[in-house]
Amino acid sequence: MSNISEKTLIDLEFFTILQSVSHLCISELGKNSALQIRPFNSKNKLIPELNLVNEYLSSFQNDNRLPNHYFDEIQKEIHLLNIENSYLEPASFLKILNNSNTVFELLKFLKKFKDIYPTLFNFSEEIEYQKLIVSNINEIITPFAEVNENASPLLKQIRSEINSVRAKIGSSFTKALSQYSSSGYLDEIRESVIDNQRVLAVQAMHRRKVKGSLLGSSKTGSIVYIAPEATLQFSRELQNLSYEEHQEIVRILKELTNVIRQFVPNLIEYQNFLIKLDVIGAKAKYSRNINGRLPKITSEKKVYLRDAFHPILLLKNKEKNLKTIPQTLELNNKQQIIVISGPNAGGKSITLKTIGLLQIMLQAGILIPVHERSSTYFFDKILTDIGDNQSIENQLSTYSYRLKNMRSFLRRCNESTLFLIDEFGTGSDPELGGALAEIFLEEFYTKGAYGIITTHYANLKVLANELENVANANMQFDEKTLEPKFRLFIGQAGSSFTFEVAQKNGIPFSLINKAKKRVEGEKVRLDKTISKLQKERNKLQKTSENLEKEKNIAAEKSYFLTEKQEKIQEKLESFQTLYDSNQKMLAYGRKINELVNKYLQTNNKKELNLEFNNWVATEKTKYLKKNPPKPKTKAQKKQVKVENKKVEEKLITTEKEVLVEVIKVREQKKTEAKKVAKQKADYVFKINDKVRIIDSNACGTIDKIEKNNAFINYGVFTTKTTLNKLELVESAKK
Repeated sequence: MSNISEKTLIDLEFFTILQSVSHLCISELGKNSALQIRPFNSKNKLIPELNLVNEYLSSFQNDNRLPNHYFDEIQKEIHLLNIENSYLEPASFLKILNNSNTVFELLKFLKKFKDIYPTLFNFSEEIEYQKLIVSNINEIITPFAEVNENASPLLKQIRSEINSVRAKIGSSFTKALSQYSSSGYLDEIRESVIDNQRVLAVQAMHRRKVKGSLLGSSKTGSIVYIAPEATLQFSRELQNLSYEEHQEIVRILKELTNVIRQFVPNLIEYQNFLIKLDVIGAKAKYSRNINGRLPKITSEKKVYLRDAFHPILLLKNKEKNLKTIPQTLELNNKQQIIVISGPNAGGKSITLKTIGLLQIMLQAGILIPVHERSSTYFFDKILTDIGDNQSIENQLSTYSYRLKNMRSFLRRCNESTLFLIDEFGTGSDPELGGALAEIFLEEFYTKGAYGIITTHYANLKVLANELENVANANMQFDEKTLEPKFRLFIGQAGSSFTFEVAQKNGIPFSLINKAKKRVEGEKVRLDKTISKLQKERNKLQKTSENLEKEKNIAAEKSYFLTEKQEKIQEKLESFQTLYDSNQKMLAYGRKINELVNKYLQTNNKKELNLEFNNWVATEKTKYLKKNPPKPKTKAQKKQVKVENKKVEEKLITTEKEVLVEVIKVREQKKTEAKKVAKQKADYVFKINDKVRIIDSNACGTIDKIEKNNAFINYGVFTTKTTLNKLELVESAKK
């Protein structure tokens, strides 16, 4: 379990990140697993996870991309395999086969490229691949989710007989059709299909002249549908064979299920491996979207996040084509706590959330959008107090709630803690609340915790300046336009620009002066000094921006060079097309030259014309295959639409008819199965009956019956079993 609370994860919007990662998974199991991601509780577990994601991310940029690892959910199949005497359908075996093959491909790939993906290879090394799963399923199940006819000699024989009977049905029906058609007994349509069976369409007046079974009639009653007598006999034989085929298929599937049942632990292992890889892949895709990188995880207690972006804000701004300003921040043993001050809407809270969210993301195994030379430390605890947490349920004010939070902080805080507090000390009387906040800050400082706080309180800014390893910081503000620049500057406290912002918003100058007179002179002077320092800082910032512009100009020149290279590539491609065209013309020329030379030698004009026409026809066929003719006239286009519509309507009609027939066949099969089961249950076993024990292959004869027990003779040996475990193969001859 992680030491980071759900409250902290909610405060920093970590679950929004998980939603984004979840959407990038390729399976439902992966999506659900991604939503359960939580920060790791130890550095030793975290490092391999980060390396897995980083290696997967690198596969997007090299030529050895990981194979597709989509997989089927097989929880239902695993559940059935754990139930004794159950059996799986062919489609379920195909799911297991596909998952096993996917795992095999991945293991083979990672073994081949273990130097490129060492952590992924080590992760895959734990998987034991069972080739018997694949070989057994491939032997029995076809790629079309059917039982292979070579699965058993009996099934092969039954299917051969079924094909023979079907041929006889076709032959006998054709014979009857020809006979009654020549006699003039049939309607114009001649035949139809009822209950998946071909029938003769006989005119109602001649129905007594046609031998067979009446299966229905048309709506008007002018046509009756009769199955010929000869065909009916073969149809009954076909039904019996189909039942035998079904029984043999069930037996084969039960045998295969028993074989696969022993590999249930492996199947669970495969599915867990594929789910884990799906989540790793989703983390890597998300990292690519936010330009995520793996910073160095140091043993030294130090945080250095350079050009750090808030990932949620970054993606939102990308959608709106807005620029996102990164922040650079460092915490170390000489800068243990940072106190950020400045005006409202200047970006203090978003800076604080950026650092906290990136730290939690990294400790949950997700790469973060920072400069590649960034580094950070693994914190055992991350504590947050962000936003207005007034508790209506517990009837607590904002200040009461925050005091309870501070009590928790003081109890849990230690040297391996990162704390983040927004608007520190607010919610009570400024002087009294500020004094208490000073005491809390000193406690955190004494315990050796690292942290970032935002505040408007002047006494906290002064305390930060007095404590040796605590630094002031401010969010930069343009004193002319009074617009925030959203850039963090560490080294001095920030002015709140209270009077300047009031003046910009139209408050009369006379009122602002009165307010200034009521404020203590020292505070005004402090604010003035801070404001002056910020102006100097802004001048330096402008110089830095000019240098940045020059850098951008150099980048643009690089872009133009790339564009020129692309144009050269386009010209090369057009030359290639021209070369291919010339080669084709040369081939045509050689063929014509060959025909002319042959004609000059033989002087056979007829042969020349024949060969030339054949060659032209062949070339035209090739051309039409690559470039099928498009309808030009309105009539042709209309005809194409009409034909397409007819095909669609026919498909819909056929689909409905087939569905009706399928339902009927299913009902018939259910009825037949119940009849057979009843016959078996009612059957009284006799001596010399040929039987076999249920779920076994060996057959024997009954030598003796005593009460509910039977003695079965297998020729070499005799065994005893109860009658309810026997299955009849053949009754004893009378």
